[in-house]
Amino acid sequence: MTRLTAKDFDPEVLKLFDKYVHGQLSRREFIAAAGAGLLASLSPSFAAPLVPADDKRLKAGYVEHPSPQGYGKLRGYLVQPAASKAKLPAVLVVHENRGLNPHIEDITRRLALDGFLAFAPDALFPLGGYPGDEDKARELFAKLDQAKTRADFLAAVQVLKSHPAANGKVGVVGFCYGGGMANYLATMVPDLAAAVPFYGAQPPAADVPKIKAPLLVHDAGNDTRILAGWPGYEAALKAAGARYEHFVYPGVEHGFNNDTTPRYDEAAAKLAWRRTVDFLQQNVATS
Repeated sequence: MTRLTAKDFDPEVLKLFDKYVHGQLSRREFIAAAGAGLLASLSPSFAAPLVPADDKRLKAGYVEHPSPQGYGKLRGYLVQPAASKAKLPAVLVVHENRGLNPHIEDITRRLALDGFLAFAPDALFPLGGYPGDEDKARELFAKLDQAKTRADFLAAVQVLKSHPAANGKVGVVGFCYGGGMANYLATMVPDLAAAVPFYGAQPPAADVPKIKAPLLVHDAGNDTRILAGWPGYEAALKAAGARYEHFVYPGVEHGFNNDTTPRYDEAAAKLAWRRTVDFLQQNVATS
């Protein structure tokens, strides 16, 4: 069966799907506008992770930690190289607006294979955790108290920073909602070692001077919604003297790094990922 890509869909359908994914259209409204078959073909398939969950090169499992300012308890997926004896650079992985699904767990394992202690919290844990269904997950996500969720991710940074297997330095990688969270954490954690937002919402300009971490920002060329906020963000970054790199990948869609959906673009994703790992190695893995 031939795998569909974003190029197989009318651009207007992709715009409608982006609105659906981000809660601006209901499922019923999307189906009415674009058709049920199109929704099914655009939805993710988790059948073939790049790194299997039982990969013997890794030590992986679910852990829980207290989050006093958040929902009370934080749960996530923690992965590290099985054979490593040295202290590891740590990376927080922040999911899209569906919680800790199999794709984000796969991303976490990929980072561990590159030599990182990687931790991916599930923002939906207070509501029962990722439900195994993307539509149900998206509905649950809208019910979160975002102030408590942000506090949970701040707690997760401290979990990684103090983890006995970690070197004390923490970076963050986030996608879509998680990209916005990566930007937020950069404004809140003065000693954050690096932040890599993939097509994430920008923080308020007033908070940008608080950013001390170097940023690596990945955006999609066709993502007009996110790109609309970039000029203001860049102006604030420049005014604050922040260290940043910004890459726009021409002709690709929001979500281009997610290899479980047709919006995935292999060339852009591989380039962005290579840049990401190199950036984290330079800023988190070095003393």
